[in-house]
Amino acid sequence: MANGDSPRITYIDIETAPILAAIWPPLHETNAVWVERGTYIYGFAAIWPGEKKVRTHFLPDYPNFKKDIHDDRGVCGELHKLLSSCDVAIAHNGDRFDLKVIRSRLFLNHFSPPPPIKTVDTLKILRNVFRMDSNKLDNFCRAAGIGGKRPNTGVDLWRGCYHGNTKSFGEMARYCARDVKLLREAHLMLRGWAPNHVDLRPFRRRPDAACPACLSTNFQMRGERVSRTRAYQSLHCQDCGKWFPGDRIK
Repeated sequence: MANGDSPRITYIDIETAPILAAIWPPLHETNAVWVERGTYIYGFAAIWPGEKKVRTHFLPDYPNFKKDIHDDRGVCGELHKLLSSCDVAIAHNGDRFDLKVIRSRLFLNHFSPPPPIKTVDTLKILRNVFRMDSNKLDNFCRAAGIGGKRPNTGVDLWRGCYHGNTKSFGEMARYCARDVKLLREAHLMLRGWAPNHVDLRPFRRRPDAACPACLSTNFQMRGERVSRTRAYQSLHCQDCGKWFPGDRIK
C-alpha cells in the first residue's frame, strides 16, 4: 500500500461506551446479573495518511443516529476505510485495546477483515524502555513538556454521549482530537528509543539508505556493532536519534 516514497501512517484513538448491566449489591462486586447493552464505539479521531489535520468521526455524524443513538455501524465503516488505507497504525495501548475493540466491532457489524497492517504501541515503548512515574499518555506528555489532555467532565461526559446528547459528542470529539495530537508528538519523541519499532524502510521503493524509524537520510557512521559472527557499521540518525546497523563489515 505504500506510495513509493513513504509508508502510509495513521495515528488513532477511539472512545467507547460502557457496558450497561444489572448487578446485585454490594456495588463493589460487579458480576453482572444480565447485560442490557454491550460496549460499542462512540467515535474516533485520527490523522489520515498523507494529512496533518486531525479528523473526528462520531455517532451523530451518521444518518442512523436519528434512529438508534447506539448504532456504531457508520463509525465502523469509517474505521474500516481508514485501516484499509494505511500501512502502519499508531496508538497508545493500541495493540491491547483500540485495535482489538475496532476488530470486534467490525466483526459484529458484519464487515470483512481489513488488510493486515503494522502497529506501533507507544505504551509498549514506555513500558519496555523506561521506568516513568506513569505510562499514561497524559502524564507522560506533561512530564515531557508536550502538554496535557483536554479537561472534561469525566463520567458525565460519557453518560451524556450514552444518552445521545449532541453537545456531549461535540466535546468528546474535541477531547479525542487532542489525544491524537498528543499521541503524534509522543511518538515522534519516542521512536528513536524504541528497539522494536516497525522498520519503515521496506515500504519504500527507493534504494537509498535511511533510518528505519523515521526514514531520515541524515545519519552518521559511529564505529562498529558486533553480533556473534558478524560486524556491522553502527549508524546514528541525527533526526530521531535511533541507532541502527549499516552494511556488514567483511
